[in-house]
Amino acid sequence: MNLPNRLTALRMLLAPVYLAFMFLPLPHRYLWAALLFAVAAATDFLDGRLARKYQQVTVLGQLTDPVADKMLTTAALLAFLRLGWCGIWIVMLVLTREFLITSVRLIAGAQGVVIPANFWGKLKTVSQMVFTMAVMLLAEARESLNWFAEGARISFHFVSNGMLWITAVLAVLSGAIYLAEAYKIIDFSEKRKDGQA
Repeated sequence: MNLPNRLTALRMLLAPVYLAFMFLPLPHRYLWAALLFAVAAATDFLDGRLARKYQQVTVLGQLTDPVADKMLTTAALLAFLRLGWCGIWIVMLVLTREFLITSVRLIAGAQGVVIPANFWGKLKTVSQMVFTMAVMLLAEARESLNWFAEGARISFHFVSNGMLWITAVLAVLSGAIYLAEAYKIIDFSEKRKDGQA
């Protein structure tokens, strides 16, 4: 297993560890969770960059990289939902987008078509990573520094939901643009050789 694939595997391993830190009764747990998330997010940047630079792109890496991404972002969303930091519709929109785009990429791959990530997709990814870490750091400040105390003009729930709604809107927008581009170059009517649709 080459270095990029090891980094991808590390990200997959860090996802449940991150989730555990979010709920363990430890001092500064949200700060530790944010740091773990940051490390995992950094592997997402590094694995693809190293694979391309050293020509180590593999089928295993192409399959596991998006899975690792989904594991990490889903872990964060589920934790936030459980803690009441985001609404269920945010989770629904983001996960539906991810499953739909992954399905389209599988169809495109089967036809030998590569659809590059667009600007909106990259913006969605960056905003999701940044806002996720920001929410955890704000949660740490709420616990350790008494930010968002009772009676504050702006509640933590309002801020966290606001940031995560931005990621949800960008997820839907980038997904719609990706599907529009895919529709132009993928034959969705192609049938399998065994005659099944």
